[in-house]
Amino acid sequence: MDQEHVCLTDLLDQDLTAYEYFQTLPPQARRKLLEREITSFEQLQSEAAQLLRSQEMSAE
Repeated sequence: MDQEHVCLTDLLDQDLTAYEYFQTLPPQARRKLLEREITSFEQLQSEAAQLLRSQEMSAE
């Protein structure tokens, strides 16, 4: 189970895998994710996937 963190910034500071994953995301997605209450790597992946899917749909 993922360790819970206070916020996304805390998660990125404490979890290298989460930080590296976050850095691979497009800048617009990173900005939007920073506005959300994300406390685990699993949640980060889920939220990012939803965001990227919605961006792909709006680009079509």
